[in-house]
Amino acid sequence: MQATFESILPIFLLLLCGNILRRVDVIDPAGWHGIDQLGYWFFYPTLILVTIVNADFTGLQLDAMMLALAITVPLMFVFVLSLWPFLRKAGLAGAAEFSSIFQTSIRWNGFMALAIAQKLFPPAGMAVVALVMAIIILPINLVTVFVVTRFADRTANWPTLIRRMATNPMVIAAAGGLLLRALPFELFAPVNKTLQLIGQAALGLGLVGIGAGLRLDSLVKPRIAILVPVAVKLVVFPALLLAISLLLGVTGEELLFLILCGAVPTAMNGYVLAKQMGGDAELYATVTTLQTLASFATIPVVLLLAAQFVGG
Repeated sequence: MQATFESILPIFLLLLCGNILRRVDVIDPAGWHGIDQLGYWFFYPTLILVTIVNADFTGLQLDAMMLALAITVPLMFVFVLSLWPFLRKAGLAGAAEFSSIFQTSIRWNGFMALAIAQKLFPPAGMAVVALVMAIIILPINLVTVFVVTRFADRTANWPTLIRRMATNPMVIAAAGGLLLRALPFELFAPVNKTLQLIGQAALGLGLVGIGAGLRLDSLVKPRIAILVPVAVKLVVFPALLLAISLLLGVTGEELLFLILCGAVPTAMNGYVLAKQMGGDAELYATVTTLQTLASFATIPVVLLLAAQFVGG
């Protein structure tokens, strides 16, 4: 519990710093836009690429784990998309809002998972988290870019959709990381170190930028559009992943590594995507805040439940 708390607390503190800086108005509004642009086009893609390139998967038997992900993630896509007709008919969410509901239900904060794994598990745990990132970042970004474009910009045609998915910097970074791993030589050490330094800056800068966009008053009376992705991401996603993993025979510590990936709240970079492509960025920021707050309680509970099955 303490390790989880210590891993999540810095995220909240950085969100708070960004919110305070925005409220005291010491930074020109154009500066916040520049931070969003830097994160979207440079910092987050670099962090994704360098994490995938440097992950150590030695000695891990991960076939069943990867199959569990390959089944769970598409099922989550279908489940969340199936909520749209109900939400629209009931007047609970508009198209732009649903694009953020979808993102915050599907995306996952791999870097929070890495931080928690570093404190709770041996190095193999971090390697599993990095491998999960390598495998699901590409399809998740492809699908979320498609959904955000389709819902936030209803005039977008198929050539536009394909172009936006192909040129999305997060998609390019994930594909580039996998490609670099497949090459017969390692990344030049000084270049690798440079990318790592950029990646370290991404987390802090990105969180401060998200904190600046928070509307904390929205948390006082959360509406359905906020509560749905919180429940889906923190309860449905890990429960489905746990069930499928057990059916496929995933046991031992590898089960805990995998379930941790499903239990963390949504990723920060989707906020930038929503802002860049016409989605509901404010809703995304509110859901991110509430999910991260709720994860103080849900992550330990999910890991505790998963631990009951560790022995197989």
